[in-house]
Amino acid sequence: MTGRHVPASTLSGLLGGWSDASGPAYRSLADRLRLLIADGRIMPGARVPSERELTDALGVSRTTVASAYRELRDRGYLTSRRGSGSVTSLPSKIEPEPGRHHAPGIDTVGLYDFTCAASPAVPGISTAVAEALEDLPGHLATPGYHPQGLPELRAAIAASYEDRGLPTSADQIIVTAGALAATSIVIRAMTQIGDRVLTESPTHPNSVDAIRRSGCRVVAVPMSPGGWDLPLLEATIRQTSPRAAWMVADFQNPTGRLMSAADRQRLAIAFARARTTAIVDETLFELSLDGQEMPPPFALFDPASVITVGSVSKSFWGGLRIGWIRAPEALVARILDARGSLDLGAPVLEQLVVCRLLGDRAAVLAERRPGLAMQRDALAAALRTTLPSWRFDVPGGGLSLWCELPEPVGSSLVGVAQRNGVLLVAGSRFSPDGGLESFLRLPYTLDADTLRDAVQRLADSYEGLAAGPPPRRTAAMIA
Repeated sequence: MTGRHVPASTLSGLLGGWSDASGPAYRSLADRLRLLIADGRIMPGARVPSERELTDALGVSRTTVASAYRELRDRGYLTSRRGSGSVTSLPSKIEPEPGRHHAPGIDTVGLYDFTCAASPAVPGISTAVAEALEDLPGHLATPGYHPQGLPELRAAIAASYEDRGLPTSADQIIVTAGALAATSIVIRAMTQIGDRVLTESPTHPNSVDAIRRSGCRVVAVPMSPGGWDLPLLEATIRQTSPRAAWMVADFQNPTGRLMSAADRQRLAIAFARARTTAIVDETLFELSLDGQEMPPPFALFDPASVITVGSVSKSFWGGLRIGWIRAPEALVARILDARGSLDLGAPVLEQLVVCRLLGDRAAVLAERRPGLAMQRDALAAALRTTLPSWRFDVPGGGLSLWCELPEPVGSSLVGVAQRNGVLLVAGSRFSPDGGLESFLRLPYTLDADTLRDAVQRLADSYEGLAAGPPPRRTAAMIA
């Protein structure tokens, strides 16, 4: 639930069977409310019903509600001001210790790294580099700056959209140094300081950081257990009129959810009515693992307004650092103007390499997908066997499982697991407003045997939470 006020009727529905728990009623109510706030179902800053309103909605005594609210205030989950009611908040939580970011696979030797949802390079990259080097001399007589990207690469990317039923010209493509750079450029082009930008919660934290560094205010809408809450999204769009929205519709990071065609159309209509520019990240689009038919591109439902971000980082290799923007023709010049203050183009050699890889994309992906599916299934099986109390849905694609723990101990588990050689990122890092302490993202980008061993160490760490406070931890890169 997002927004400034949570109606008593809505809160009653979210509470579910709170009264079934043993112990004092006020404590059961407080515990259930605390979990809703910690897990992001009620966002920080939301005003909860008055004691009288919630008493009437739940059919309990005023003393029960008053005592529950008092306990939440004592624990830092509610803040009350005379005349303003009570608003949700989050207590102080473990913060990353300032320090260097580790490089996955380099300075994590001997550790099981679950912080980065990215795979090693696909076979054939060395060959593509060698072939690209043959093409490079033809570009050395030029300055080497291509703010919009090499024409041959833009044509190849445009053709991939055409193949998906979305008419696209090479002039609509802007090549960037990865998807995060593409997001930063588009946000700078389409917003001003103080504008609202809507996102999902949970979502990719680095992209949210980029939005905030542009001076925008993030409006986070919680996802439901089954995916996107369309009525809540529509209501939030009407109430907040965001200038832009940044979303992941294809195997959403971190939940792995895939938005249906009908929901894409409905959401595109809501954005169009509010004149909100939708920025849709398709970085994980090509990693469908179950042979399912993929929905049409989000931009097909509003070609004149939707901006799409893409990349080869997840499908081919993050080390290439090549992404792109697909924009309506009317917005291309505006985006290129904004780019000039950030960079002057992506590296030429890497663009030539990606040209080669895109020409063999079907064969490359046909080899990558079965391996990822096997790793996904191995991780899921290990979790079911070793940590049966953890809940998750197996996604049809993407690179990670989004796991719900029985208790909100994600940040504490990060520290304990590191002692046992497992690097994690707490679920709260994926919430733009905090919370989600009962969740962890576990990528399945390691080999199956390594995943099984890592899960066993993770289980040992989970059981050892009572052994003492976790050590301080260093900041981790999240991909």
